[in-house]
Amino acid sequence: MSRPRIVIVGAGFAGYRTARTLSRLTRHQADITLLNPTDYFLYLPLLPQVAAGILEPRRVTVSLSGSLPRVRLVLGEAHGIDLDAHTVRYTGPEGGEGTLPFDRLVLAAGSVNKLLPIPGVAEHAHGFRGLPEALYLRDHVTRQVELAAAARDREECAARCTFVVVGAGYTGTEVAAHGAMYTDAQVRRHPMRTGMRPRWMLLDVAPRVLPEMDERLSVTADRVLRQRGVDVRMGTSVKEATHDGVVLTDGTTVGTRTLVWCVGVRPDPLVESLGLPMESGRLLVDPHLQVPGRPELFACGDVAAVPDLTRPGEFTPMTAQHAWRHGKVCAQNVAASLGIGERRPYRHRDLGFVVDLGGAKAAANPLGLPMSGPAAGAVTRGYHLAAMPGNRVRVAADWVLDAVLPRQAVQLGLVRSWSVPLESASPEVARVPGRPEQRDGDAVPAGGPAGAPGGDTPDQRPDPPGGEPAKQQPGGEAAKNQPGGESAKQQSGGEPAKNQSGGEPARNQPGGEPAKPQPGGEPAKNQPGGEPAKNQSQAPRATGKPRPPGKSGRPGKARKPTRAAGASRSAGPGADPGPEPPENQPAPGPDIAPGPVKRTDGRTAEGDS
Repeated sequence: MSRPRIVIVGAGFAGYRTARTLSRLTRHQADITLLNPTDYFLYLPLLPQVAAGILEPRRVTVSLSGSLPRVRLVLGEAHGIDLDAHTVRYTGPEGGEGTLPFDRLVLAAGSVNKLLPIPGVAEHAHGFRGLPEALYLRDHVTRQVELAAAARDREECAARCTFVVVGAGYTGTEVAAHGAMYTDAQVRRHPMRTGMRPRWMLLDVAPRVLPEMDERLSVTADRVLRQRGVDVRMGTSVKEATHDGVVLTDGTTVGTRTLVWCVGVRPDPLVESLGLPMESGRLLVDPHLQVPGRPELFACGDVAAVPDLTRPGEFTPMTAQHAWRHGKVCAQNVAASLGIGERRPYRHRDLGFVVDLGGAKAAANPLGLPMSGPAAGAVTRGYHLAAMPGNRVRVAADWVLDAVLPRQAVQLGLVRSWSVPLESASPEVARVPGRPEQRDGDAVPAGGPAGAPGGDTPDQRPDPPGGEPAKQQPGGEAAKNQPGGESAKQQSGGEPAKNQSGGEPARNQPGGEPAKPQPGGEPAKNQPGGEPAKNQSQAPRATGKPRPPGKSGRPGKARKPTRAAGASRSAGPGADPGPEPPENQPAPGPDIAPGPVKRTDGRTAEGDS
């Protein structure tokens, strides 16, 4: 008799905990397969410290194959589920299609970025949900401070050293707090013009910082931010974003090259294709995390609407704390369905919240006890060390080194702005140029830019010297159907815009952050502000075979290109290195370092030039 087959989709907090607990409970009595775009589990709470240069990127990642020895890891993105045939269809990192049969299926796909229909945001903002985005932000902030110090024009200097963060929840608050400390340390060694200093702004339509937390903790966070010079503006958000700055809802225009979008996320649209009862984009499950009428299907984490037994009539929020505990209960109930152990309902009480504000400052209320200052900082870091499933010694060592040594303010330039567009359902992987992307049955070149703040134009080309926007970057896709412009066609394009909506999970803390009621409703697929590509060589459109009915993949989501630093959710063949840039391409601007690489044939080399 063959062993039962268990497939887990997603390796976030819920999926990783499910796989680890199932591996211990079944002990070779079942075949466990974990499907995920990357080969690591990302501990999101410490991501702001990566962007601030406190922790090295690998410190916040845990190897899936190394920490789950009895679990088979399959790299790829699920794009279709056939519940009747008990199969999951997926696309591997190099474009290959695959099928995973299952007897039990656990959906823990997590969430994707949310984008509101605010003009220019899609083109000029970046999210903060994956390692590529954190690495890009660190390089970008470092670069802008260095360029501001060398700028002769006072207005340009002020714009380059102004950083705007939208969303005053856990993520936005921590990004602003750590970012202010990072830039202040940078300018102490490299002073700017007389009277100029880095300026961080934190915006939100909510009445106060951290509206989900106790008001006393909110006051603590607000006080620390203002002491560090952060311009905190509540009841205010972005009305329009441009290459040179943002227009706020109060009518103020702020010159900036940096817009960080920390507003919210929505459940992964994969669950929408199942045609099962939903609640606010999440799959309805019973208290045992099982889908009613489908004994083989379980769901947990951000994609599952789990009844909150402590608050009848409500559902557990989309937070890391709940997702981590969902995973344990889900694993126990999956094992019970195979005759191992007993079922148990999910019941949990919040243990408190912690918000790391950098240095020795934090805001926390463990077990409901409000704390601030160094004591809260110690509790916060102790909690993170206890919660991390690995790398504890390395993380602690980095904290000690950061306390006694200055941070290295260098830009490596490994992640370009077009590699981490805001409109991406896979922020955990970065785009790479020259990769085909599957779109409606046809393979078209992919991997180009789709949106970039701080020095990149709406049509995703680096600025030429002098600060004027350049036209289309080779290997990128121009914005389509833009007002006042002509659609760019058959460009070596990137990923189409996604309609994102929904709430934001608390990525970093025990306790969560709901979505903010930012201006606008559903996100616009086509944001204004982009100009069509001009004078670019068009990449030939490769002919692909139409997909048979029923295998078109996830509704409303196009195939995505392969990405650097790990396997992507959906990728095309990797043999073609992509088209060469045209001869008349202008030199890249100040947001691209170290500059173009000259070829012997007179053309600019492709890649990060």
